[in-house]
Amino acid sequence: MTSALSDIKLLLPYQASAIALSAQHQLLVIEKSRRTGITYGFAADAVLTAAPAFRPQNVYYIAYNLDMTREFIGYVGDFAKAFDEVATGSSEFLFDDGSENGIKALRVDFPSGKAVIALSSKPRSLRGMQGKVLIDEAAFHDDLDELLKAAMALTMWGSHVVVISTHDGADNPFNLLIEEIREGKKEGHVMRITLAEALADGLFKRICLRNGEEWSAEKEKAWEASLRKRYGDAAEEELDVIPSRGSGVYLSRATIIAAMSPELPVIRLTCPDGFEQQSDEYRQEFVREFLEDEVGPWLRDFDPLRRSFFGQDFARNGDVSPIAAGQLDQHLNLICRFILEMRNVPFREQEFVLNWIVSRMPNFCSGKMDARGNGSALAEYAQQKWGANRIEAVMASDKSYLAFMPKLKAGLEDRTFIIPKDEGTLNDLRMVKLVKGVPKIPDGSIQSKADGAKGKRHGDNAIALMHLRAAADEDVGPMDVHVLNQTRSSAAETVITTTGFGTVGRRSTGLSF
Repeated sequence: MTSALSDIKLLLPYQASAIALSAQHQLLVIEKSRRTGITYGFAADAVLTAAPAFRPQNVYYIAYNLDMTREFIGYVGDFAKAFDEVATGSSEFLFDDGSENGIKALRVDFPSGKAVIALSSKPRSLRGMQGKVLIDEAAFHDDLDELLKAAMALTMWGSHVVVISTHDGADNPFNLLIEEIREGKKEGHVMRITLAEALADGLFKRICLRNGEEWSAEKEKAWEASLRKRYGDAAEEELDVIPSRGSGVYLSRATIIAAMSPELPVIRLTCPDGFEQQSDEYRQEFVREFLEDEVGPWLRDFDPLRRSFFGQDFARNGDVSPIAAGQLDQHLNLICRFILEMRNVPFREQEFVLNWIVSRMPNFCSGKMDARGNGSALAEYAQQKWGANRIEAVMASDKSYLAFMPKLKAGLEDRTFIIPKDEGTLNDLRMVKLVKGVPKIPDGSIQSKADGAKGKRHGDNAIALMHLRAAADEDVGPMDVHVLNQTRSSAAETVITTTGFGTVGRRSTGLSF
């Protein structure tokens, strides 16, 4: 039914995208700028959901005041006429919610036998109902948690729930719901629509069209500047989708240290100045000897029966270029078995190092790599060798940070992601900040002697660990990779101990936490 919306010129691209996502996810949460017309778009979807003769559904719209419900029902009537759908005029009635007095509601009925019904925000209004649910301006409902409980019951029979709102503070239940979904604690999908994104999709052009005015880029820029000036300090929350008080340190020092183990190493490879001018044979032999002596023993401790993953952040000069390698234990805890930090390592040797490690990781499943700048070449080579379905070239953006960083945070907080205890890694993770509502590494590097080397750190290990966490979430089966210099029978005899957080291999008595 929603496919018909692709031909509707009344809807802007982000409105159509929101409706399409609502059909793909049983719980869709939309955090949005003010007055972007999302409710208007879903009025069109409501008609196309309730009116068709084939498998129509009721649509329940829930706002926190009567004026909003009347506005939505008015939109529904307009779209019914535009789509040439027969519908009754809107009517006001008492909805029987099981209480003595009932609930005042509005509805539009269709010959299909279904209706679009606008209800109050009382949770009991959804009890025993079936159909699509739209909860509008959710951050301003009196009891959003209870309302969501009632709404989610409808999904048992295949219904969909859409939660729409601007923000009203970082501690509001609406924002907490978004954080839970992004951290993977609750199933659902989050869509973010800022004023800038809405303008890029033609919002101001539509405003001009509706007002009978001629659009120009200069007029749009002046309109936005005036709007932001009117909102003042509230513009970030109201227009840029940044919940108030949502800035500052993302991960506390105590949280990070609690998820660290001194038994897990950070291995550091630093090539001397002028190393890139040495012969191919010299460079490769230098790196190979280091890997065999310093990295090989830890790779041999990988559990041969568990799946392996890696995350990488690329740098050539100045910053660290780390590879974080890990495995899931039998309790699905992710153990970062080691981080290899590279400084001043040439491009070709970084490719050699990555392939050397991956070829020795048992049951290798997937990896995520930094694809910004020169890192794109290394990521492309890895995709060609190991498969694009296993290696993702990640272009850092607000969307990727919002998708991956909350899961890193959740793993550290829950201690289901165990990482090496290391000062440089701690400093890197502490660099993650909430920048305009997005957990990311701010621009600019810092001087650090935490790793015993001269040079800068720019949250490098934090990105590698974020990519490792995200790679471990991929649904990709293991490759059949033979571990060099180790037979399968001997690999199966590797001593694995179960202590603390689960199965973790070590050279001696096992990893304890």
